[in-house]
Amino acid sequence: MGSDPVPEFSACFGSPFLPLAPRVYAEMLGKRLKQHKASCWLVNTGWSGGKFGVGNRMSIKYSRALVSAALNGQLDDVEFVTESAFGLSIPVACPACQRRF
Repeated sequence: MGSDPVPEFSACFGSPFLPLAPRVYAEMLGKRLKQHKASCWLVNTGWSGGKFGVGNRMSIKYSRALVSAALNGQLDDVEFVTESAFGLSIPVACPACQRRF
């Protein structure tokens, strides 16, 4: 029995309450985001930088600062890079965190 965490993924943790396929809800969200011109931020509060023993959990300090910065519009004018697998735009710096990533 090792000490490595075992990753677990569920497309919809609320599946008993969400009877349709996850893609349907994703499309509904996308439609409403476009319709209302809303911003949407995906914040990694889990693991980053490599497997267990190499990477680290995301710092709660930086997670909170990133959420605050997104809500307050502080990330609206920062530089972004595009992540290749999903095409996500990732800020290279966060003024509220006082650091570059």
